[in-house]
Amino acid sequence: MSATPAAASATYTITDLAREFDVTPRAIRFYEDQGLLSPQREGPGGRKRVYNGRERTRLKLTLRGKRLGLTLNEIREILDLYESPRDTAPQLDRFLAALAAHRGTLERQMEDLQAQLAEIDQHERQCRALLAAQSGDKAPDQNHAA
Repeated sequence: MSATPAAASATYTITDLAREFDVTPRAIRFYEDQGLLSPQREGPGGRKRVYNGRERTRLKLTLRGKRLGLTLNEIREILDLYESPRDTAPQLDRFLAALAAHRGTLERQMEDLQAQLAEIDQHERQCRALLAAQSGDKAPDQNHAA
């Protein structure tokens, strides 16, 4: 981490953040392309990205949102609300709404998966019963052939 004496003015390279959050620099550049991060540019042609504490926090929250299954648009909307720290209620309300919607999606997916598993169980039982019936049928035939 490339930090200045005051923690509030700490800066980070893309490599620092990639290492800290166990993501690739390419993923960080993608989040930048999606408008989730906006690092400062330095050096010849502005090729070197310099991230401050705000950008580090935005990356951390982006990754948390992804782990929760939120879309990049939902994450961006929540992060943009985060920019007005005087009133966090809109951000929290939006975050709760996004979580509730995602929970509903996951619960529907879980119901679908449980239904599919039940159907698989039924087919497995039928197949085992058919195999048992066939092996039972073959045993007497084999005895007659001997």
